[in-house]
Amino acid sequence: MSDTASNTPGIAGEAESAAVQNGGLLRVLGPAHIWALGVGIVLVGEYMGWNFAVGKGGAYAALIACWFAGILYSCVAMLDSEVTSTVAAAGGQYTQAKHIIGPLMAFNVGLYLVFAYTMLEAANAITVGFLFETVAGMSGHEGLNPQPFIVLAIMFLAWLNYRGVLATLTFNLVITAIAFTAILILFLATSPVFGESPLKHAELMTDLPYGWLGVLAAMHFGLWYYLGIEGTCQAAEEVRSPARSLPFGTLAGVMTLAIAATLTWYVCVGLMPWEYLGQSGVPLFDAARLSGSTALAVLLGVGTLFATLASANGCINDASRAWFAMGRDHYLPSWFGAVHPVYRTPYRSIIFLVPIALIFALGAPLDQVITFSILSGLLGYTFMPLNMMLFRRKWPLDSIKRGYEHPFHPIPAITLLCLCGITFFAVFLGYGTQLVAMIAFYIIVSLWFHFWRYRFVYRAAQFTMPWPKPKGY
Repeated sequence: MSDTASNTPGIAGEAESAAVQNGGLLRVLGPAHIWALGVGIVLVGEYMGWNFAVGKGGAYAALIACWFAGILYSCVAMLDSEVTSTVAAAGGQYTQAKHIIGPLMAFNVGLYLVFAYTMLEAANAITVGFLFETVAGMSGHEGLNPQPFIVLAIMFLAWLNYRGVLATLTFNLVITAIAFTAILILFLATSPVFGESPLKHAELMTDLPYGWLGVLAAMHFGLWYYLGIEGTCQAAEEVRSPARSLPFGTLAGVMTLAIAATLTWYVCVGLMPWEYLGQSGVPLFDAARLSGSTALAVLLGVGTLFATLASANGCINDASRAWFAMGRDHYLPSWFGAVHPVYRTPYRSIIFLVPIALIFALGAPLDQVITFSILSGLLGYTFMPLNMMLFRRKWPLDSIKRGYEHPFHPIPAITLLCLCGITFFAVFLGYGTQLVAMIAFYIIVSLWFHFWRYRFVYRAAQFTMPWPKPKGY
C-alpha cells in the first residue's frame, strides 16, 4: 500500500476528528496497584469457572491442569515483564506487537486483549447475578431475576472506571485483599489444624474417571485459574516506575494465584463430590455452605461478590486501554483515542465496550462466555514466544536497557508455545465448533484491516520507542 495514502481526504478527515484531547494518562500507580490489577482480574477464577475442569477429568485432573497452567502463566509473566518494562505504553501486548512484529499482528493482538477481557467481564457479571439468585433462593425467594444485577454491576464499574484509574484500582486493591483473605480463612477453618475437619478427601477423591484424556481436556478450564494476569501490562502508561512496578506486581500476582488455586482445589474437592463440583456455579460459596458454618458461608458469599466485582473492574480497565491505544494509533477510528479532559481516562472506549459486555452477559451461557475469553487469551499467549524471540534477536541484551531480564531464554518461550498447543487441542476436544468459528472471525477482521483500515494508519508514527536500529537492519 502506498505511503501517499496518508494524504487522502478520508485520512485527513480522520485526523481532524482525532483532534482528540491531547492530555495523556496519569502516572499515579505503584506496585501494589499492579498486583491488585492482575490478581483482582484473575482471583475470580478461584471462585468460579475453574471447577469445570473437574467435570472434564475429575479432581486430580483439575489439579494437574492447575499446575501446568501455572507453568504456562509463569512463562507469560516472565516474557511480558521483560518486554513491557521496556515498552511502557498503554495497550500492553498490542503495543509490543506494533513495535516488534508489525501492524497486522498488532491489530490482532489488540482484539485478542479486548475480547478476552470483555468476555471475562461478562462472565463475572453472570456470576454476580447467579450469586444473588442463589442467595435469594436460600432465603425463600425463589425465581429472582438475575438480569438487573448483571446490568447494575457492569454499569457501576464502567462509571467507576470513567471517573479515574486511581480510584478504580484502589477499590480493586481493597476488595481483592478481602476476597483473597476469605480463601485463606476458609482453608484454615476447614483444615485439621484447628480441630475436627469437615474435609472428606478419602471418601470423595477418585482416580481419573476419563483417564489421561480427561487430564488433557481439563487443561481448557485450568487456564481459568490465572487468565488475565497479563493485564498488568495495560497499565504501563499509568505506572510511576514501569521498570520496577510491572515485573514485581506481575510475578507477585502469579505466585499469589498459584497459592490461592491450590488452596481452593484442596478445600472444594474435600467437601463436594467431583460430579457436583464439576458443574457448580459458585464452588467456593458452595464449599463454605457445606462446611456447616454460617459465618464461613457469609464470608465466602461476600468473597465471591468482591472477587467478581474486582475482576470485572480490572477487565473494563484493561479492555478500554487496549481499545484506546488502537484508536490513538488509527488502527480503529481515532474517535476512540480520546482522553477525558478532567478524569484523564479513555472514556469513549469505556462507554463503547459496555453494550458488548451486556449482550454476552445477558444472552450467552457461562461456559461459552468463559471459552470465548480463554480462546482469545490463548491466541495472545501463542503470539508471545514469537514476540520475545524477535525482541531478543532485534535488540540483544546489551543494545537497550531493560527493567527486567527473564532467565533461561529461550526455554520459557518454547515451553509456553508447547503448552499453548496442548491447550488448543484440549479446547478442540470440547468446543471444536467454537474454536473454528472464532479463528474464522479473526481471519475475517484481519482481512478487513489489511484491505481497508490499514490505509488510515500513520506508518511513520508507529515506532515511538527511543531504541537503536534493530540488529541486522
